[in-house]
Amino acid sequence: MTDHRDAVLRLWGRQLYERQREPLAWAEAVLEATDRPPTAVTAAMSGRLDALADSPWDRAQLLFRTVAKLAANLRGDGLYDADVGTRIGPLALRLGELEPPIAGPLEDALGHPPDGPASLVTVHAAELSSSRAIRLRAIDALLEWAELGHPQARAALSEVASDHRPQDVTVWTKALNRIALFGDASLEPGLLRALADTGHRGVRWSALACAELGFHRAVPLCTALLEHPDPMVREGACEALGIFEEHAAVPALAARLDDESSWVRSRAAMALGQIGGAQALAALWQAMLERRNPKANHLASAIAACGPPVVDDLIALTTDPDPDLRALACRALGSTADDRALPALEHLAAHDLARTTLGGLVATAAKQGLRTAHRIRARTAST
Repeated sequence: MTDHRDAVLRLWGRQLYERQREPLAWAEAVLEATDRPPTAVTAAMSGRLDALADSPWDRAQLLFRTVAKLAANLRGDGLYDADVGTRIGPLALRLGELEPPIAGPLEDALGHPPDGPASLVTVHAAELSSSRAIRLRAIDALLEWAELGHPQARAALSEVASDHRPQDVTVWTKALNRIALFGDASLEPGLLRALADTGHRGVRWSALACAELGFHRAVPLCTALLEHPDPMVREGACEALGIFEEHAAVPALAARLDDESSWVRSRAAMALGQIGGAQALAALWQAMLERRNPKANHLASAIAACGPPVVDDLIALTTDPDPDLRALACRALGSTADDRALPALEHLAAHDLARTTLGGLVATAAKQGLRTAHRIRARTAST
């Protein structure tokens, strides 16, 4: 079997086992479907491997030993792998391939084959209309199948993402968190509708999903969300606009650098760094130089993200009379990992014992900057 087929069978075996309310009864039914002697079935269900010693060694032996280990584990008598039960389905399926006469009975005993109209993926898709607990389990299972490229799972997830109105918000956000697995242009109308529903608790994830899929018609709606009363929504809108790299949103993002929430301030700065350009960089410099907030590391990181053009200005900032600004310059220079930054950082690390408003030494910030620069350079050299 190919590696992909192995991954499919492992996932199927785990999900199949996890569905069993009576795993021992299920395992016994699978053994009975092998058409082996009842004494061998009884020996395996005892949970004692030595009881199988007298059973004939054939192609079903591994399946019988696996069930015996499961029985021992469930009865508290064994110390076998915790996932031993997940191997029963794949082993039984393989046995059916080797012995076609028992393939049908084995599939009936297993309950749901990997493929076909009765497959687990079909069952999971149907369970999205069940109780909340079952819906949550089903969406997690479908996401796992989608990760392996299963077309039916992707179609079921697309249906969830296409309309937020009938969905449980947790199911909705779980799907949107992995939108890259299944999303395409067909989802744009539904996601834009969800994004316009600003009272919906999943609107943050709607913004991020639109950005992930590149739906630029969402930009005005995301920009409007920067004024949303919920800071999590504002943070998500900042992140989305950063992913879009939307220059038109720079003024609105710059205003969020003064947001009451530190999360939003940090995310707005990160978005401006992603967008780049003179206007975004000017907004970041202004916020940092005005020292509107004593905790401004996010501004330094965002400025560093703008790349080599900022290095000379940051080096100049290391000579500023203000220890806070020198410390921020050190952190930003470290993140650039630029050769030009190293002498300035080394000088401050050795000589600058001034303290910042928060009590830290500028020298400490310089040493941290050096460590960051060396780490980035080592990682770059190894790739």
